[in-house]
Amino acid sequence: MLELQPHADGIILLVRAQPGAKANELRGVREGALCVAITQAPEKGKANKALREVLAKELGLKKSQIQLLSGETSQSKKFLLRGITAEELRQRL
Repeated sequence: MLELQPHADGIILLVRAQPGAKANELRGVREGALCVAITQAPEKGKANKALREVLAKELGLKKSQIQLLSGETSQSKKFLLRGITAEELRQRL
């Protein structure tokens, strides 16, 4: 089950990044985190930018609503999603 943490500005989403994939896509939930595959290699923040873009597209959010809170150089990341409730997020997934 996807672990969502409440935040004063929205919802904190745990993400497990899978860089260097063949396609940008959501790959389900593992250990409470949303697995997101991206084609971009993990260098100089390019993978984090690609993750924001994939999340925005797949969740129907603006990139400005998505902020990386932690895990800049790790595969395990925390993103703050603004302007969406936990229930809305679960429906979109």
